[in-house]
Amino acid sequence: MTSWIGSKIIEMELHIIPGTYVVAVSGGVDSMALLDMLAKQTTVAPSADGKLRLVVAHYDHGIRPDSAEDRLLVQMTAQRYGLPFVYEEGKLGVGAGEAEARRARYAFLEKVRRAAAARAIITAHHEDDMIETAILNILRGTGRKGLTSLADRRYVLRPLLQRTKQQLAAYARENSLQWREDSTNIDERYARNYIRHRLLPRFGAEDRARLLAIIEHTRQVNSALDAELANLMHVQPATHVLERQAFTSLPHAVAREFLAAWFRARGIRSFDRGVLERVVVAAKTQHAGTSIDIMERASLRVERKTLALITHER
Repeated sequence: MTSWIGSKIIEMELHIIPGTYVVAVSGGVDSMALLDMLAKQTTVAPSADGKLRLVVAHYDHGIRPDSAEDRLLVQMTAQRYGLPFVYEEGKLGVGAGEAEARRARYAFLEKVRRAAAARAIITAHHEDDMIETAILNILRGTGRKGLTSLADRRYVLRPLLQRTKQQLAAYARENSLQWREDSTNIDERYARNYIRHRLLPRFGAEDRARLLAIIEHTRQVNSALDAELANLMHVQPATHVLERQAFTSLPHAVAREFLAAWFRARGIRSFDRGVLERVVVAAKTQHAGTSIDIMERASLRVERKTLALITHER
């Protein structure tokens, strides 16, 4: 019964290059299923036989009083598979938000990836996560990028995006895996949990398929649009400078997307549609010598012929 999601399928879908990978394991059913799949095709010792080498990484956010039990389960499971285990204890506290927890978790995972000289981090995000994230980002107003934000990245692989939560739970049961339920996952004060428990159950099979098709279409459009925006950036005077007349001549919607791509390429990501709208209008209309705040550590300097991105050290 496990052949539908066995390690051969995962490897074929990912085209995994032999080498070292960091596997993010929380102790929940999704990540424990992923770890089991990967462990079945892995060797610990360096070799040239085309197999994978895994480092199991667990981050304790310090939000729940019983979170140490998650770590113990993951640690014992890693030992049973004969895999190296790394963890870190955070002290975020009960009131920590989702965004804060995510930043701390990925900072830890990236630190482990670099220390292990690993090719990438592998996470257990699945199809339900992708739908939840798309809905959440639509509500946040994050635009076209938010609809497709949960995908493979250069240093983050997500091999389970074509599998559902139900399928992963079935795999875990059939393979007699142990996992722990995170009690905060039922707290509907978190927007994602509200979407998971209140909105997604209302989706029929056709609704779900339609939304997934929209996400995939948007992914293709984003890829083509990003390529055009990258070409447009290459003709600018410098990496932190835009030609103001050329920018002003862009249609408003295109200018907004171009500015967002320019910000991201310069390492600025903490902005929303409202910030972009404000900066685009100001960049086109303000007098030379004006400074426009983008966020805490960056601003845009408006000159007669140029727009210059200024970053401020803390």
